[in-house]
Amino acid sequence: MTASTALTLTGTASGAVVAPVCTVEYTVVGQWAGGYRGAVTLTNGAAPLNGWSLGFSFPAGQVVGRGWGGKWSQSGADVTVVNESWNGSLATGAKVTGGFVASWSGTNTAPAAFALNGVPCETNGAPVPTPTPTDPTSPPPIPASGAPELGVVGNELVDQNGAVRRLLGVNRSGGEFMCVQGHGFFDGPVDDASIGAIADWKANAVRIPLNEECWLGLDNVKPEYRGAHYVAAVGELVTRVLAHGMTPVVELHWTHGRYTGNSAGCSDVHASCQKPMPGARYTPAFWTSVANTFKHDRRIVFDLFNEPYPDRATPTAAQAWSCWRDGGTCPGIGYEVAGMQDLVDAVRATGAKNLALVPGIAYSNDLSQWLAHAPTDPAGNLAAAWHVYNFNSCSTETCWNDTLAPVAARVPLLAGEIGENTCGHAFVDRVMKWFDDRGLSYLGWTWNTWDCGSGPALISAYDGTPTAFGIGLRDRLRALSP
Repeated sequence: MTASTALTLTGTASGAVVAPVCTVEYTVVGQWAGGYRGAVTLTNGAAPLNGWSLGFSFPAGQVVGRGWGGKWSQSGADVTVVNESWNGSLATGAKVTGGFVASWSGTNTAPAAFALNGVPCETNGAPVPTPTPTDPTSPPPIPASGAPELGVVGNELVDQNGAVRRLLGVNRSGGEFMCVQGHGFFDGPVDDASIGAIADWKANAVRIPLNEECWLGLDNVKPEYRGAHYVAAVGELVTRVLAHGMTPVVELHWTHGRYTGNSAGCSDVHASCQKPMPGARYTPAFWTSVANTFKHDRRIVFDLFNEPYPDRATPTAAQAWSCWRDGGTCPGIGYEVAGMQDLVDAVRATGAKNLALVPGIAYSNDLSQWLAHAPTDPAGNLAAAWHVYNFNSCSTETCWNDTLAPVAARVPLLAGEIGENTCGHAFVDRVMKWFDDRGLSYLGWTWNTWDCGSGPALISAYDGTPTAFGIGLRDRLRALSP
């Protein structure tokens, strides 16, 4: 049940002569016996603010356990929410929303008064209603067993029972390159024992990179590794991942389209390397086929494109983000591009409601304009995907606070690839801590027995023996497992 009330607030902005008038909406998003999720939306109705602090008191002993969209603290009954670095400036009419999870007992009475920047708020004499749950004696949502059917509620992933979920696991590389190179379907075993070894690390998700030419059966791929044979092999792997209670994330990695510009991975028109953007010729058809194949099982997640990098081809960031969302004829890219909106449309046109992941630009390492350019989804089931390695531009907590936190405050965020080329795990330990502190999702690259000096490899054997790099992820997953 959702209950809300609008309160009129007054406060003083730095240097302002007249105190600004603001509006706060306090909302109970979901409630159960002993706990609930809430949200507070602040609208600045007058003078611009550079930094804000919202205070209120819980009247019935509620205690905030975790919050987002601001820095939350509590002393006794008094709660304070202070802006983050990325949402401290509020123009006239601008809104900012923070959310939280709190405990309660007895009654869950709403706060009766708020203060903005230390100035008491006016309620215009309007009473503040008390949010009432549909069933105040019901227990908190129990996570669904096995792989969940994932949906988006606010900035969280929830399962079919309404329980908040995170995706924590690994990538299983091979399906993107082995077939087009004529060697097989996957790099190394994908039998039940090898998938069980992933589950033994307490992973709950496996990302499976794919090749569009192999899936669509184009004739540049050997007949035994393309079309129905490839689709069947991928389907069998997805089934095994599900059987071990983990979420399969099927992802488009390599695509058709000739690109020889800045940072080109190959000069081949075929899907033999990472291209800056998916092509309009085949990629929408790929996602139409994949969505039709898996749309009847909402436990399967769709990751729309591995690592877009139109920013390396186009002259400006504005052109790169426009290309990313809308596709078409993009400067510096010599083939017709399918934008992220085209891919979302292709998936949803099949009737598929599965969770879809949308990456950023700069090899998925830049989400700075993701919110401003996010595609429209009629199913309301999109999450943001981000990749990070120690050698990427956005590889510091400062960058994460500035560019990731605003996205994570609005939509679910998954780090689809995390890794480092040091053969150690000091960097990914920092990434995982930042994500753990905010309840976000991440997947390590990669569950393959490669020499970690040539690329981050989590294992040295498919029985799950970790490399020095993989130890960090393995131990973190096991520590987080209930």
